Amino acid sequence: MTLTHPAVFLNRFITHRTYANKAILDQIIRVDHAGELGADRIYAGQLAILGSTSKGPLINHMWKQEKGHRAMFEELIKRHRVRPTVMSPIWDMAAYMLGAGTALLGDKAAMACTVAVETVIVEHYNDQLRILLEDPEANKELMEVIKKFRDEEQEHHDTGIDHGAEQAPFYQVLTDVIKTGCKGAIAISKII
Repeated sequence: MTLTHPAVFLNRFITHRTYANKAILDQIIRVDHAGELGADRIYAGQLAILGSTSKGPLINHMWKQEKGHRAMFEELIKRHRVRPTVMSPIWDMAAYMLGAGTALLGDKAAMACTVAVETVIVEHYNDQLRILLEDPEANKELMEVIKKFRDEEQEHHDTGIDHGAEQAPFYQVLTDVIKTGCKGAIAISKII
């Protein structure tokens, strides 16, 4: 049995750790970029249908926050040289259709969509924070961004509840389907 020189072992450990950290960072940034793109497009679709109603200003407020989230992750994608998901064009179109489609069902269905999406996103951001907290060298800036955005997504969720989401027709079925779709999009965006 041959022993590896400590310096060689340490170098391999650091290189492996750096690679593992970069892979985790890339995955987080890629999937969050995809999610914020989706959120931006959902609110754009809702606003296209409900913009001239009493819910228009409320949806516009949430949309402005989502556009800020998307811009931040676009900056992080460039700065960290992360490849965006190849699914972006599909998520763009599907999210807009989801937003417009639920809005066509009425403002309560649009709010149910918000509640479903934001429930999944808050859980997703919390999972990411747990992963990042395990690494003492985790990217602190990314952790702060995720915490801030998670809190704003929770605010959107609560706004949806406050504005009648649970009174939407077939609320449970509608939100379950949307949650499943969001979880699927997250899983796919982590990989491709």
